[in-house]
Amino acid sequence: MTLCKKVTIIIGTLALTATSLLSLPTRAAETAICYNCPPEWADWGTQLKAIAKDTGIVVPQDNKNSGQALAQLVAEQGNPVADVVYYGVSFGIQADKAGVTAAYKPAHWDDIPSGMKDADGKWVALHSGTLGFMVNVDALGGAPIPRSWDDLLKPEYKGMVGYLDPASAFVGYVAAVAVNQAKGGTMQNFSPALNWFKKLQANQPIVPKQTAYARVLSGEIPILLDYDFNAYRAKYKDHANVAFVIPQEGTVTVPYVISLVKHAPHEANGRKVIDYVLSDKGQALWANAFLRPVRPAAMSASAKALFLPDSDYARAQTVNYAQMAEAQKAFSARYLSEIR
Repeated sequence: MTLCKKVTIIIGTLALTATSLLSLPTRAAETAICYNCPPEWADWGTQLKAIAKDTGIVVPQDNKNSGQALAQLVAEQGNPVADVVYYGVSFGIQADKAGVTAAYKPAHWDDIPSGMKDADGKWVALHSGTLGFMVNVDALGGAPIPRSWDDLLKPEYKGMVGYLDPASAFVGYVAAVAVNQAKGGTMQNFSPALNWFKKLQANQPIVPKQTAYARVLSGEIPILLDYDFNAYRAKYKDHANVAFVIPQEGTVTVPYVISLVKHAPHEANGRKVIDYVLSDKGQALWANAFLRPVRPAAMSASAKALFLPDSDYARAQTVNYAQMAEAQKAFSARYLSEIR
């Protein structure tokens, strides 16, 4: 055999070997299933990419709302699918009572204020949002930016006001709590809020069940009862002519929380995801998405400067979240009976 033939055979063998190696299946990525982590909401999209990059754990997108996520957990209680779940605080409290969450005290547990976590770790807050008006100024058709709950009842805003279904989506329930508090109601008396919603029906409100961020940007919903972080994202990230208004009569601030699912199929990965979203980097990502992180040190001065001034936020209050959770079922029943 000539030297040239030997070289040709060796090169061919190496090429075949390389091809064979390339065709071998790659190692499957680690997985954790999170219910209610839609990429458009609270910039979960960026958070999920960071989790995958820094931990190797892939978390598929999920577009449930808080109520749908809890209902799914209860339905799957005998054979859980999810590993972690993200929802409004009242749903976290309800999930604990339903027995579908597991106790887990994540890293940085001691940095989290007592009112922002369950004592046993059945839920822990990640960040908070303040409810107000997300307004697409260009879609108002010349009408002024509304400044109060009463403004939204004016005929000039007919067909312009939207809110998520308060019988299902947590942000919708928060809107009900906010207007109820502003109108003198209590957790034991939601009549002021229900009366306001009845009056609003004359303006033909738009009531989606899931996040309506894109519908505000398109102008389909000019005014949405939503959180500050979504309005700031629209203004600073998507460069839309969007204003955020904290109503003159007042509003509420509420936390969003995460839980480890009881008997989670990928429990170790679920724990890592919770640790990550509470880490310095995870909390900074929330702050950069215009949310107030539960660990305030993660919020830079430059991030805070994009918020409305503290004098506006003085009109926002916290509430007793346990009472808020306790009242939710009865409120939802009344809303479905009297409004929808």
